[in-house]
Amino acid sequence: MTSSVPSLDSQSLTRSKGVQKIRTMIEGFDDISHGGLPVGRSTLVSGTSGTGKTLLAVQFLYHGLIYFDEPGVFVTFEESPADIITNAYSFGWDLQALIDSGKLFILDACPDPEGQEIVGTFDLSALIERIQYAIRKYKAKRVSIDSVTAVFHQYDAAEVVRREIFRLLARLKQMGVTTLMTTERVDEYGAVARFGVEEFVSDNVVIVRNALEVERRRRTIEILKLRGTTHMKGEYPFTITDDGVNIFPLGAMRLTQRSSNVRVSSGVPTLDKMCGGGFFKDSIILATGATGTGKTLLVSNFLANACENGERSILFAYEESRSQLSRNASSWGIDFEDLENRGLLKIICAYPESAGLEDHLQIIKSQIAEFKPSRIAIDSLSALDRGVSNNAFRQFVIGVTGYAKQEEITGFFTNTTEQFMGSNSITDSHISTITDTILMLQYVEIRGEMSRAINVFKMRGSWHDNSIREYLIDANGPQIQESFRNLEGIISGSPRRVTVTEKNELSRIVENVRGRKKDIDDSLNR
Repeated sequence: MTSSVPSLDSQSLTRSKGVQKIRTMIEGFDDISHGGLPVGRSTLVSGTSGTGKTLLAVQFLYHGLIYFDEPGVFVTFEESPADIITNAYSFGWDLQALIDSGKLFILDACPDPEGQEIVGTFDLSALIERIQYAIRKYKAKRVSIDSVTAVFHQYDAAEVVRREIFRLLARLKQMGVTTLMTTERVDEYGAVARFGVEEFVSDNVVIVRNALEVERRRRTIEILKLRGTTHMKGEYPFTITDDGVNIFPLGAMRLTQRSSNVRVSSGVPTLDKMCGGGFFKDSIILATGATGTGKTLLVSNFLANACENGERSILFAYEESRSQLSRNASSWGIDFEDLENRGLLKIICAYPESAGLEDHLQIIKSQIAEFKPSRIAIDSLSALDRGVSNNAFRQFVIGVTGYAKQEEITGFFTNTTEQFMGSNSITDSHISTITDTILMLQYVEIRGEMSRAINVFKMRGSWHDNSIREYLIDANGPQIQESFRNLEGIISGSPRRVTVTEKNELSRIVENVRGRKKDIDDSLNR
């Protein structure tokens, strides 16, 4: 009987020079693998317990059936077929229906439950014949094997097991099926696989991790090798959602988003003037300053302005509850509850520690996709920054800003600085370079009283007011006054009054510098 070889005209294939790839349709994986898994070859997925290996193996087969009508065979060495079917239901995958329709077959190769010792020479010939028969019967194009670690545990002779696994994969390769095989490893950043031989019998190697970073678990995936073809290097964060594995291919993002010249209002007329007419649509604004400087107030006005124009907005809050936000907004004349009831505003409140950054990012993306807002706000980024590494946090911000720009959404984020007064870094995680506009808010002491100050620190692509202005908060909300007169050293938090003589001398020096610059420019032009 001749083997069933997959058709090269399958819709699941992506064309490339040399090696063809079969699309997995796993969110983000086809991006980092430059098109999917090499067709007709074996891929080893290695990871510690709880990293999602079995889920990947099932999802690979399920997507092949749902998207491309490609039958599959699942070979299990550990879990019973009943458990696999039950677990898949939690993701909305009805494997039993696919089995009943003859599209999927689960081959039970679990060890003897009685634990009887197997004697004699280790030989997978019988299992290979069973797999071959299933592939031919169901005309399978995809095969998942979970996991070969159980085979090594059952037999002591690692070299013999390696030979037999190699023989199995070679036979599957001859039949033209694309195989995904899982195995366990001991450490997140140790040897590729537990027994040190699994990676040598596979054409491709993928590593999944669930590492503990600063008291939080963080899942990542890395393609170690795809023989004969290209792929993206390094680790990429992923999470497990109701739809299965979801990878965030941050390195695959391209700076190709369109930039709009359309302006949107901040909701504060004076601030709009300071920004040259308002914020650019689909730009990212960051308001940074100590606690209590009025960042959330600016966010509230920003969102309320969109709602007044009939546009939808979402507020992701990580420091205050819904009732607190509504109470505070109402004291400034903004009715969040009414805006929510009218379907113009959505408020999502969560503790930062309730989930990992990848999960928070997935929630943000899902809410945006469902609600389709024109503006979003995150209050605050510093709350999410606690207890995570700088690299993980920066990746999160890149993911949010990149997605917002892709969807042409204007984003307003806040960040709370640790230093109460005086100069300080804009953020501790160097995310200021990702944002388009930065508003710096701070406290200053003037004549024994605390005052607030605001200035537009940066605004890409537009003129903006460089002055440092007084920022008042009253029953009507934010009131931005004129710049502080006859004062210097405001940024340091301890301003000093400048006399009229000093001010005139400073103006004279500035005019001289401008005059010299003009002479130099005229000379260069001649």
